[in-house]
Amino acid sequence: MSAAIDIKDAAFTWRGKANFSLSISRLEIPAGERVFLLGESGSGKSTLLSLICGINCPDSGSVSVDGVDLGQLPASQRDRFRAENIGVIFQMFNLLPYVSPLENILLPLAFSPPRRRRLSDPRTEALKLTAALGLSEALVVQADTTELSIGQQQRVAAARALIGKPRLIIADEPTSSLDASAQKDFISLLMTQTEQVGATLVMVSHDSRLASKFDRSLELTDVAEITRGAA
Repeated sequence: MSAAIDIKDAAFTWRGKANFSLSISRLEIPAGERVFLLGESGSGKSTLLSLICGINCPDSGSVSVDGVDLGQLPASQRDRFRAENIGVIFQMFNLLPYVSPLENILLPLAFSPPRRRRLSDPRTEALKLTAALGLSEALVVQADTTELSIGQQQRVAAARALIGKPRLIIADEPTSSLDASAQKDFISLLMTQTEQVGATLVMVSHDSRLASKFDRSLELTDVAEITRGAA
């Protein structure tokens, strides 16, 4: 099975008042696997995700996604690669206010013609996704996003990440605002939807109770080394 993510001898340092460095000797995630990454606040979760998404490049070593070494691409090509191949569910959802949930969901297609071409009818596909995630068509089409509950916003964010069948889904603490029952329901829905589109799923969280739902669970401290020090 090919690797969706392959990190080799990668190191990255945030430079500032307090240096923060992350290094990973090897992390390989096969295509189609659903992986849970456990890490406390400040453990380097966000830094790792920024490298996987190509927002930042390692100072040394390589970070490859779907066989592409992101560090070898200029910034504009990394942005394009991310838009075409990676769906991200942000911790704070990052939905656009004062537009409909449907408009939020369809937004990635405007930046990724390949994701748009995978769909014969984007609107219909978006409504299928939201129906599977438990949202009514009336709400998705007519509501203002600012009117949605936290749980509804979360499901819209998941649909936005999944639209156009990206190869990799990154979920950054997506259940942190939900109670235990809602967490369980959302994880079940996320698993079902990623399996249907054939995507690899990487979810990071500090909540170890969720780990059993995934194919594999890793503690960030087991795969990454963190150092801090004065600039």
